[in-house]
Amino acid sequence: MHTGKRYTPFEFAKWTITDTIWLTLIATVPTVLYVIGWKFVGLPWQPIAIMGTAVAFIVGFKNNASYNRIWEARQIYGAIINDSRSFAYTLRDALGGKDSETVKRIFYRHFAWLTALRFQLREPRTWENMGRERNADFKKNRYEIPELNSRIENELQTYLSDTELQYILSKKNKATQLTALQSEELNQLKRSGDLNDFQWSLLQQSIIKFTDDQGKAERIKNFPYPRNFASIATYLLFIFVILAPFGLVREMDKLGEGTFLQGYTVWFNIPFSAIIAWAFHTLDTVGESAVNPFEGGANDIPITQISRTIEIDMRDMLDETNLPEPIAPKNNIVL
Repeated sequence: MHTGKRYTPFEFAKWTITDTIWLTLIATVPTVLYVIGWKFVGLPWQPIAIMGTAVAFIVGFKNNASYNRIWEARQIYGAIINDSRSFAYTLRDALGGKDSETVKRIFYRHFAWLTALRFQLREPRTWENMGRERNADFKKNRYEIPELNSRIENELQTYLSDTELQYILSKKNKATQLTALQSEELNQLKRSGDLNDFQWSLLQQSIIKFTDDQGKAERIKNFPYPRNFASIATYLLFIFVILAPFGLVREMDKLGEGTFLQGYTVWFNIPFSAIIAWAFHTLDTVGESAVNPFEGGANDIPITQISRTIEIDMRDMLDETNLPEPIAPKNNIVL
C-alpha cells in the first residue's frame, strides 16, 4: 500500500519508461512515412475516435472491477481486525484473565493463523503481475515483500509448540488446520467445564468468522479477473495504439495550413499520439497492477502490517511488555 500523497512524476516515468519509448516509436513510423510522401497512410480519424471511445469504456470497466477487488480485500482484513479483537477479550475474560497459560496459547495460535494466511496469500499465481519487468524494476530498492524474505516455519516457530509446529508444517492448508486446532481446544475446554455453553458458542462464532474471512480472501486470491475481459481490453487497446497516429497525422498536418508552420506541424503527431496512447495504456496498466490485491504489489493490501497490528493489540491485552514493533512504510510503501 502506498502511504504517500501521490506517486511522483519520476516514479511514474520510471514505471512506464519502456512503454513510453515504444509508443513514441509507433507514433514516429506513420509520421515519417507521411512526410516522405506516403500520404495514403493518413487514415480518417472518425472511426479511430469511435474505437477510442470503446477502449475508454472497457478500460474504465476493468479499472472499476480492479478497485472493487482491492476494496473487498481491504474489507476482509478490516473484518479480521475486528473479529480478532472481539475474540481476544472474550476468550481472555472467559478463561480467567490475562495470566492464563491457556489464553496465551490460544492467542499465539491465532498469531500463527495470521502468519500462515498471509504466507498463503503471497504465493504466486500464473496470472499475477509481480513477475513482469516493470513491477520487478519498481520494487527493486524501494520495498520488500516480507513473506519472500523469510520462511514460514521460522515464523511459526515463534508461536507454536514443537508438536503443533511439526503437525501444521505437514499440512497443505496450514491456516485452515490452525483454525481447526483452535476449535478442537475450545471444544475440550467446554467438555472440561472451563467454558459454559454460552461462552463456547460466542467463541465458536468467532472461529466461524475467521473461516469465513479466510475463504473470502482465498476466493479473491484464487479467482483472477476474468481472462476474457482482460484479453479483449488488451487487444482493443493494442489496435487503438497502433491506429491512433495514422488517424492524427493528417489532422496535425492541417494545423499549419496558411501559417509559417505549414509543413512542420505534422511532426506534432509524434508527441500528441504518444501522449494519447500513453494515457490509455497507463490507465489499463494501473488497473492490471491492482487487480490482484495480495500478490505483493506497491498498491496491495498491507496484510503483513495488519497482522502485526493485531498481534500487538492482542499481546497488549495480556499486559506483555516486549511487544513487536509496528511495521513502518519504506519509501512510502508498506505491505
